[in-house]
Amino acid sequence: MVNLASSLLLTQQQWSRATIMISCNTQASPSSSAAETFGQAKSACHCQELICMEEDKMEVGGDPLKSFMGGSGAKVERNNRVTVYSVTETPPWYLCAFLAFQHYLTAFGSNIAIPLILADGLCLQHDGLTQSHLINTIFFVSGLCTILQVTFGIRLPILQGGTFALLTPALAMLSIPEFQCPSWTRNASLVDTSSPVFIEVWQTRLKTLQGSIMVASLLQILVGFSGLVGFLMRFVGPLTIAPTISLIGLSMFDAAGARAGSHWGISVTTAALIILFSQYLRFVGLPLPAYSKARNLHTKKFYIFQTMPILLGIAVSWLVCHLLTIYDVLPSDPDRYGHQARTDVKGDVVGQASWFVLPYPGQWGIPAVSLAGVIGMMAGIVCSMAESVGDYYACAKLSGAPPPPKHAINRGIGVEGIGSLLAGAFGTGNGTTSFSENVAALGITKVGSRVVILLSGVVMILMGVLGKIGAIFSTIPNPVIGGMFLIMFGVIAATGISNLQSTDMNSSRNIFVFGFSLFSGLVVPNWVTKNPNIFATGVSEVDAVLRILFTTQMFVGGFLGFFLDNTIPGTKRERGLLVPDETHLEASGILETADIYNLPFGITKRLSSRPWVRYIPFCPWRGLGAR
Repeated sequence: MVNLASSLLLTQQQWSRATIMISCNTQASPSSSAAETFGQAKSACHCQELICMEEDKMEVGGDPLKSFMGGSGAKVERNNRVTVYSVTETPPWYLCAFLAFQHYLTAFGSNIAIPLILADGLCLQHDGLTQSHLINTIFFVSGLCTILQVTFGIRLPILQGGTFALLTPALAMLSIPEFQCPSWTRNASLVDTSSPVFIEVWQTRLKTLQGSIMVASLLQILVGFSGLVGFLMRFVGPLTIAPTISLIGLSMFDAAGARAGSHWGISVTTAALIILFSQYLRFVGLPLPAYSKARNLHTKKFYIFQTMPILLGIAVSWLVCHLLTIYDVLPSDPDRYGHQARTDVKGDVVGQASWFVLPYPGQWGIPAVSLAGVIGMMAGIVCSMAESVGDYYACAKLSGAPPPPKHAINRGIGVEGIGSLLAGAFGTGNGTTSFSENVAALGITKVGSRVVILLSGVVMILMGVLGKIGAIFSTIPNPVIGGMFLIMFGVIAATGISNLQSTDMNSSRNIFVFGFSLFSGLVVPNWVTKNPNIFATGVSEVDAVLRILFTTQMFVGGFLGFFLDNTIPGTKRERGLLVPDETHLEASGILETADIYNLPFGITKRLSSRPWVRYIPFCPWRGLGAR
């Protein structure tokens, strides 16, 4: 998942300092693979950004709550240890609970955005109850996949959640003629959410989406557990990743504009509040009472604006909408401008929702498969894999762990594929990926314990079974969501561009590759959307595949970036494939690779005497961390 929270925490000055620090150290081992160097590049970006920010505003202390509560403690030398609690250590229970909930809040915005965006393509814009079930399901599956990833996958403290890389092809699939919503589903007065006809309309689309994601996830499982990920990532560099991720954000301008335009006053207020909290007030601490034997009753600072800026911005705007609704300031006529800002648009969804729901595989029916949908989802899967590899290196560096060995990366990608398979089976309408924003949070809290992330997965599962929680989130007014989208998708677009930090952007070659890929990724899908009958091969399945691929902005831009970057002559340094990794090795010297990445429950020890284990790409052999 692209880095939203970490980008919100950075000022332009700090970003520039990080870029300078990275560009001043460009020598790497000639033997490094492209997968490793690209991952280390992303790791360097994360870590140097956060080091700059920490040096400006924080000290690393022995008290792990210091970053949030302003306490004092024995300082830890950054060169010897970059975390207060390492990956294998367990903080006190109260700290685990606090940070687990903080990670849940960090993932909140992205996880609720995906089902709310999909709702329009699934013809569910007037069915708040089903939207709430989708929200519950995506949180439940995200928690389940997080536990699987931390326990059996990469084994780093990395959170799993929905991915925007699969959202773009999903919307492209739902826009083809056979899946376009009937006109009557757009009229709230004509929609009977309990009608079998209406249920069949949205379930047909969701079940096809489910099946396509499940089949496409098999590619990720194969690439991960077979060890092919290293080979494939050899050809994927920053000039492929940058336009791909940027186009994920840019392609959502229509969805953001439609929601924001339903009441620009509320949308601008929401965006302004998020900007205020995340940029201007992030280092302002609120004094809270605390007690200790040494200091008795005293106050500590809690950096609430840094911890949950998106949630606070949404909550304040939501409250404003509620007050404007109960005093009838907003129009009650659905045809008048501003009606969508009312908090009662979706009726008594909270009252109708059950207190407890239990998502399960096949809850919407037996999944169906669309060839066009599968091909489109595979394009998103490849993008998600490339992003996740970079997240693994970033997470390892920020949590004070050694660089992940090949077997751990293979296992992590394979488990992410299993996660997408589960997400498809449960019916989230999406897959799963690693969350960059939670990786960035590790650099702020200085707590790299995977127990915290395990507990965060449990928190997400609990939130997923509380039906009222999903119902509450589904009632967020459209303009409030639109304001959040203005921030979220803008940051996603900029985050894609930030991947170019390790490339030589003074090179006319690189400027051409990126500019042409990005612009073509906007022009071609827009033209194909306006001329849907351009593909007429005589085979409807082929026409649908071509239509989905060429209306998916990230596929067009990413493919062009991939092709041009690998065919136009250029040095590795110029392409951004040579980055430093010595600082990572020095910082993580206190932890053994085997302590972090070996399989749990003594599995590695039991398999260590088997000579055939060395030939299994996702298994450590004889407890060694490197292959």
